[in-house]
Amino acid sequence: MTVSPTLLLFVYCLAIAGFSLVGGLLPNWVRMTHTRTQLVMSFVSGLMLGVAFYYLLPHSVAMLGGPDPDAVDTTVWWLMVGLIVMLLLLRLFHFHQHDFSNEEDEHHDNHHGHQDQAPEPPVHSLSWVGIALGLALHTLIDGVALGAIMQGESGGSTGAGLLGIGVFLAILLHKPLDAMSITAVMEAGGWSRGARATTNLVFALMCPLGALLFFFGVDLLADTRSHVVAAALSFSAGAFICIALSDLLPEVHFHSHDRAKLTLAFLLGIGLAYGMGSVEHASAHLDFHIDANEGR
Repeated sequence: MTVSPTLLLFVYCLAIAGFSLVGGLLPNWVRMTHTRTQLVMSFVSGLMLGVAFYYLLPHSVAMLGGPDPDAVDTTVWWLMVGLIVMLLLLRLFHFHQHDFSNEEDEHHDNHHGHQDQAPEPPVHSLSWVGIALGLALHTLIDGVALGAIMQGESGGSTGAGLLGIGVFLAILLHKPLDAMSITAVMEAGGWSRGARATTNLVFALMCPLGALLFFFGVDLLADTRSHVVAAALSFSAGAFICIALSDLLPEVHFHSHDRAKLTLAFLLGIGLAYGMGSVEHASAHLDFHIDANEGR
């Protein structure tokens, strides 16, 4: 039994939107500790790196015709474009404010020698706009990644529940942190709960919008469809690598405490991505043999 890629994509989009909404509402319900946030960031960093190298890049090379020099060159070229674009977005909008708790600040400062620094200036009422714009563009790229991987695999015979699961999980686990970034800064800027809820809802719909637009719109490109999907996969891989290496991991790296736990969480993320990739490939090979036997 297999699940339609279109139906599965809708399920993924609903789950991502739901998780994003919950992430934006979490500051109203619970207080995220510094250590818990860092552990989540470490795990998501490893997962995004694993997804980029074990999912997105191999699919891109395969769609461009296999491991010949031209296919590899094109894949690497689009990877660099994605990495540079995401880096510029990070520099321009300075989003991903991922520390939502004052808890352990004294412990954190003692490790970094920051106890004598002047306090940071208060958050301006419009500080959230830059973060929201940057994260909106970032989440649209996430949506393109999800739509592209579903398009790239929809022609195959991957087993039910496995289609695009790695990319889906990497986005799913990352969205609550992004949503919390926006609503936390809005709350610090004095915005009402209604305004925060509306912004949170709009942000939650951005990734599904990007995924659905790419998934259904790319078919209009006819003969160039495969090349566009492959380029989108490589571009998304570059964006994922940039987020993991230049945004999430540096924040974790400079925390001298909890090194063992943070490193383990990072390795677990990579291991999960590799494991899902292995299961997906094994399932694809099994379905291929079943289809071949049925064709005899």
